[in-house]
Amino acid sequence: MPKVAENARAPTVLRVQRDPVKLTALLYLREALRRERYEECAQFVAVAKEFGAKDREIEELLEDPRRTPR
Repeated sequence: MPKVAENARAPTVLRVQRDPVKLTALLYLREALRRERYEECAQFVAVAKEFGAKDREIEELLEDPRRTPR
């Protein structure tokens, strides 16, 4: 019978990748929404999506620009 220690793996660390460009684009999107500069929003959404923003992150800002992007 094999020992449990032989099959055990070392613990792994969960790392959350946060892209500063994505966060900056989401912050700029939030600011454009607050200032009602809607013509700029499409550009910020495109950049945020290019750098990994999820649809839900963008929807949250569109629903309520007072929210802080993560």
